[in-house]
Amino acid sequence: MNDAGHPPTLPDDAAGQTGLDLGGTPSGSSVQYRVLARKYRPACFDDLIGQEALVRTVSNAFETGRIPQAWILTGVRGVGKTTTARILARALNYQLADGSVQGPTIRMPQLGVHCRAIMESRHIDVLEMDAASHTGVDDVRQINDSVRYAPSSARYKVYIIDEVHMLSTAAFNAFLKTLEEPPEHAKFVFATTEIRKVPVTVLSRCQRFDLRRVEAEVLMAHLAAIAAKENVEAEPEALGILARAAEGSVRDSLSLLDQAIAHAAGVVRADAVRRMLGLADRTRVIDLFEALARGDIASAFGEFRSQYETGADPVVVLSDLAEFVNFVTRIKIVPAIADNVAFGEAERLRASDFAVKLSIRVLSRMWQMLLKGIAEVQGATRPAAAAEMVLVRIAYVADLPTPDEAIRLLDRNGESPGVTTNAAPPRPASGPVSSVPSSAARSLSPRAAAETARPQAAAPMAGTAGAIPAVRIESLGELVALAGEKRDLIIKAALEADIRLVRIENGRLEVALERSAARTLVNDLGRKLEQWTGRRWTVIVSNEPGQPTLRSQALLQKSERERAAEADPRVQDVLARFPGAKVVEVRKFALSSPDSDAAPDELADDLDSGD
Repeated sequence: MNDAGHPPTLPDDAAGQTGLDLGGTPSGSSVQYRVLARKYRPACFDDLIGQEALVRTVSNAFETGRIPQAWILTGVRGVGKTTTARILARALNYQLADGSVQGPTIRMPQLGVHCRAIMESRHIDVLEMDAASHTGVDDVRQINDSVRYAPSSARYKVYIIDEVHMLSTAAFNAFLKTLEEPPEHAKFVFATTEIRKVPVTVLSRCQRFDLRRVEAEVLMAHLAAIAAKENVEAEPEALGILARAAEGSVRDSLSLLDQAIAHAAGVVRADAVRRMLGLADRTRVIDLFEALARGDIASAFGEFRSQYETGADPVVVLSDLAEFVNFVTRIKIVPAIADNVAFGEAERLRASDFAVKLSIRVLSRMWQMLLKGIAEVQGATRPAAAAEMVLVRIAYVADLPTPDEAIRLLDRNGESPGVTTNAAPPRPASGPVSSVPSSAARSLSPRAAAETARPQAAAPMAGTAGAIPAVRIESLGELVALAGEKRDLIIKAALEADIRLVRIENGRLEVALERSAARTLVNDLGRKLEQWTGRRWTVIVSNEPGQPTLRSQALLQKSERERAAEADPRVQDVLARFPGAKVVEVRKFALSSPDSDAAPDELADDLDSGD
């Protein structure tokens, strides 16, 4: 209340803001710029974003009169803990000059008698204490001594203690009795970022609220609204980058927006924001990811060097690459994530395409190698060279067979299953089928097994200078095996999941496509077949339904194995002894016959192992 006894009023420029502008400059002074995090600080529950659960609980408590004596607010930095505490203090003491409001309320359409002083941290009955600088028992004793006295002007005495986990053990113990049985006129609001450091005896006396990280799309809409009020033009992609960089913190997002506006000196564009944050161009990061997935180390080297020469930090490039691997993995598990508007349209489309074509095993292996590689690059004397070696490792092992796949290949006498080579010299009918005995082959390491299992078709024909020998393909399984040998994971995954075979014959492939198939799949497949087999292929999309995809066949085989296992009397006896138990995995230990087309079985084993 001012000197004349009238309640304060809203400033002229605060009527249309997201939060009430309570940080104005003193009367008569020149107007000074306030950072966006202070200017748009929420002043009522309607201004809080992303905290619907808290607002709903407090609203119901106030309406029913079930107001606790203490709250504890926890969450990451910048999510709004202290601001929420002040809003609670304002709601508890909300009062209009005409006396129309008689009790606590969450509906505060205008500034009340005590509102401005509470939000500016200068109200005599609302005490704010920073526990980081007042950790001792003497500080708590002062609260215990003052809490017995009634408020001087407000309805409640409210004690806001920030970073409460910093209090000493003795201070917490001194607080317990007062916190459990406070006077009716006293309320406590605690805020902390380390909820686990708060003693359970204190937590049990408080009503706890976990303030969640604000989702990127919500932050993006919030930043867009503020940019419009500030008359600043900003690209949606730029706002999405800022929202993701804030990692759920509203305060951090507003600080970054402030910085981006100053950096751009005009329209806030995505490329300018990336340069400000030290991020690599997202499209180029995706190009680097694609080159690694193909095992094309030359293209990966060229793309990385190009980014490095334009000023990109090797650690940042690898971190952005790891973030994209995580994004693709999340889309593969939860496809709806691809609709998140906080990510660019091109990024979402390409990530969805990769999610269909790459397995969880490949993505998790890339993630693990990047995670380890980032630490190596950070500690290297030559970060660029260290980053290149990380890329080499990722590209080289992207499609190496697992130990079980290597054993299958060796069991087929060192040749790719179903791929025959016309250029190979004739062998005697009674002679050995492989220069590596089966017993010795099984004793090889996976690396040696992979080297031994490479198809003879990759070698030049005798008497020619680097000519590609003709390879005969007679089944879809042989084509999948050939794509695997050529280290093209994207084509291999598309053949397994996106193609239903209609017929295949000499130089002609007729298929039906799944809806998930890429638009360029037919052209890419025709070009790859010509490169791999040394002859021209005709790839046709048929109107016939075709056979089920190899992935569908694998899923069916997996389901049949699970049903057969569940029907086994021994398994039924175990399930009966352990209520709630169920069959979650059936593994095959017997090796497939060398003469059989094992592509669906291999896929089923991949599914059993989590792919």
